[in-house]
Amino acid sequence: MNNYSPAKERTMYFIGVTTGKSSIMQVFPKWADHLKLNARIKGFDFEPHSAAEKYREAVEFIKNDALSLGALVTTHKLDLLKACGDLFEGRGEYATLLEEASSISKQGKELWAHAKDPITSGLSLDAIASDDYWKESGADLHLLGAGGSSLALTLYLINKKKKGGTVPARILVSNRSEGRLEEMKKIHKKVGTDIHFEYYLCPTPAENDKVVAMLKPGSLIANATGLGKDRPGSPLTDDVVFPENAIVWDFNYRGDLIFLDQANAQKAEKNLRVEDGWFYFIHGWTRVIAEVFHIDIPTSGPEFKKLSELAESTRS
Repeated sequence: MNNYSPAKERTMYFIGVTTGKSSIMQVFPKWADHLKLNARIKGFDFEPHSAAEKYREAVEFIKNDALSLGALVTTHKLDLLKACGDLFEGRGEYATLLEEASSISKQGKELWAHAKDPITSGLSLDAIASDDYWKESGADLHLLGAGGSSLALTLYLINKKKKGGTVPARILVSNRSEGRLEEMKKIHKKVGTDIHFEYYLCPTPAENDKVVAMLKPGSLIANATGLGKDRPGSPLTDDVVFPENAIVWDFNYRGDLIFLDQANAQKAEKNLRVEDGWFYFIHGWTRVIAEVFHIDIPTSGPEFKKLSELAESTRS
């Protein structure tokens, strides 16, 4: 049960499922000291899809407690905003579009919700595959999963293309249920794009394997399903055959990470590059910390490198 005692010092919260297992509990004190935040972090754990009143209790506490400054939200982004929408005085552009809140912060007396994933997932993707990579390889992007993180990354790429950036030749999205795919199609139509999207209903991992088999050499395959972190397993089978020279990226950095085990098993034979979700973790947290504490944190350069090094020092 979560403890909603008034904070005695400046506090940022992490609203998730198993927050105590996250590296942020070791990383945040180092970042707070470096950034002179004079603050601590505390976790609030909820089962996925908890009752609305549980989310409201947490958000009302943060809203009314003077030293509780804000929160990062992971698994509960959609459910929390749906349950607590009337408690926020303001929403960012992406929070309105996606109807989710990954960041809770205060602006004066107002409580604000932001959705940071379209920014942080894009920063993470660019760190793994640059514009030049997509231009030179002509490769595809396959997103496994059509949930919030996957949708956020597609919105980043749509905006990037509109601004003249280079994006994958094709973006293939596969998901085990039709509802998420239809919701993604609806939002893509609403924002408008000339990117070549393909959507595949894949109720089983074996059907995801078939989509992987359609990819060009050098393509990027990303696990955005949450499998391997929130739930055990992988969206692919052990029989999947990755394309030559592919990049295999798991949005997760903790959990059983079977998806990465499957990629590492073919790493030498297929000349794969295998990436976990560590950069996503760093970009995700630094964007929300900047919002909660109203400070500027660069997304590259010496200061970002220093924060990355401090985080890396906690990895076992």
